[in-house]
Amino acid sequence: DVQLQASGGGLVQTGGSLRLSCAFSGFTVNKYVIGWFRQAPGKGREAVASIDIGDDGRIDYFDSMKGRTTISVDNAKNTVVLQMNSLKPDDTAVYYCAADICYGSIWHDIPCVKDYWGQGTLVTVSS
Repeated sequence: DVQLQASGGGLVQTGGSLRLSCAFSGFTVNKYVIGWFRQAPGKGREAVASIDIGDDGRIDYFDSMKGRTTISVDNAKNTVVLQMNSLKPDDTAVYYCAADICYGSIWHDIPCVKDYWGQGTLVTVSS
């Protein structure tokens, strides 16, 4: 089965940085997309960034944190990394690693025939 394991969350002060990791395994297709969403209490789910795996490596950054994140993949370690900088209190949320086999459909609010979600990691940004 596909497994996604998010890690790296924690407490950071305004202006600080965090590095989130998503370890992935178990895919039975060659092409898929892995990326990140976030959700704060009382707010809707927001797309953060995504990266194509096994295709052209396309990267999408979304408005929620555009300009303050960098996403990358280490294929040897089967890990996707999200580097977050210039963090602010509004970034406080649970960050979820996710994947789909529909070329990033779920990041664009389009249903996918199959998608996967990790458990998430909590990021708290203090003033």
